Amino acid sequence: MSGLFGVVSEGNCSETLFYGTDYHSHLGTEFGGMAVLGNEFTRRIHDLSQSQFKSKFFDDFRQIVGKKGIGVISASEEQPIYLNSRFGPFCLATAGMVENAEDLAARLLRKGISFSEVGRKGVNTTELIGKLINQGTDLIDGIERMFNVIEGSCSLLLLNRAGIYVARDRFGYTPFVVGRGPGSWAVTSESSAFPNLGFETVQYVEPGEILLINEDGIVQRRLGRRRPSQTCAFLWIYTGFPASNYDGINVEIVRERSGRLLAKRDGDIDVDMVCGVPDSGLAHGLGYAMESGKPFRRPLVKYTPGYGRSYTPPSQKTRDLIAKMKLIPIREVIEGCSIVLCEDSIVRGTQLKNFAIKKLWDCGAREVHIRAACPPLMFPCRFNLSTRSIDELAARKAIRRIEGHNIVDVSPYIDPASPKYEQMVEMIRQDLGVTTLRYQTVDDMVEAIGKPKHQLCLYCWTGQCPKSACQRTAIDIVEMKKRSSKSRGIEDPVQQELW
Repeated sequence: MSGLFGVVSEGNCSETLFYGTDYHSHLGTEFGGMAVLGNEFTRRIHDLSQSQFKSKFFDDFRQIVGKKGIGVISASEEQPIYLNSRFGPFCLATAGMVENAEDLAARLLRKGISFSEVGRKGVNTTELIGKLINQGTDLIDGIERMFNVIEGSCSLLLLNRAGIYVARDRFGYTPFVVGRGPGSWAVTSESSAFPNLGFETVQYVEPGEILLINEDGIVQRRLGRRRPSQTCAFLWIYTGFPASNYDGINVEIVRERSGRLLAKRDGDIDVDMVCGVPDSGLAHGLGYAMESGKPFRRPLVKYTPGYGRSYTPPSQKTRDLIAKMKLIPIREVIEGCSIVLCEDSIVRGTQLKNFAIKKLWDCGAREVHIRAACPPLMFPCRFNLSTRSIDELAARKAIRRIEGHNIVDVSPYIDPASPKYEQMVEMIRQDLGVTTLRYQTVDDMVEAIGKPKHQLCLYCWTGQCPKSACQRTAIDIVEMKKRSSKSRGIEDPVQQELW
């Protein structure tokens, strides 16, 4: 997924924008970008696949001057984009995933609307979002219309002369937090960007809510959807930074609770130590150790200065290289010991097997017990750039070996009380080559997060979309028509086809 940060300041905002955006580096690895509005727009975009945001943008931010700006760490595409629209020029950065992007782009192309930001994967999604917004009668109407035609999710920051427009996706899958600092306002995907920059959290943006942030403060341009958010549960389990809060719930605390619940379900197994796969597995391991009374130790340490996350790069080769190089085993801690190793999740299983478990065995571990902090992943995410193929998932590979072919109905494998589930987990255990393997249950994961189940997106584990997230509802269409009839006259042909 991508991370977004925006700031409006009484003075030059570029330094705050630089550091605030950098605090999202754990969310994406492909591109970084900043756009600042002074006398005119200044935009910088760099490839981050072989370098870090700080090194690429350190000289840029000292040359950019303006009182408001937006930044992005992008998981896949170059952004922010610049668009000289019918509403005046603006820069736009987005987070999320639009499943029907190709279809929407084809419709616009048939009507003579062209795209300039075209890469190896096709039309740039952020430019597509900008072109869709441009079909409205004004920016707010355009954002709402965009919400109603996309399938998937999109949260965005839009920078123009009026300030920074903030729009959270209508189901609340991705978070936004607004903060106040000395002479400045900011908005961020990760609240962990605030403390060191002197910002205090003012409010969490509601699903579907549209705000305008400028020198005068916050102006609500459109109410939220008047429904609970359905925030991605994976943010707390893995993706989010430990110091961040989503919907007022801290990531580190959730992970500690998750580890405690894993230990409670485990009974009293005879081990010498508990540990976590650095970095996101550490708090799960700490919680397990606190609950079980077993000592927490660090048999695997991460070389933090040089290597980031191994989950986010799109290339398997790159993921494997990072996983191999970043974790350094300590033989003196490992040798002869029985170890509980807590991991945030088992996605493909290849990195855990080849670059964590193997290092423990090679250094003389007596036993290795894997405890995963979430259930087996069954479905690729529909709302953000993540695992894109069912065939990649460790659970699906195990099911395919058990059944002899791919099956559509995997519900028996989702139920932790079923024999099929036990058979699948045993198959994964054998593939990983560990002493025992246990997964967190959906109910325990929800309990650890502390939100009602219906207020969380659990799609990648259950295959069930957040309510109405997979298609437009009749209520959405009626609401959209009511708003449109009050704000516009006859639609042009493009609008008629799209809406």
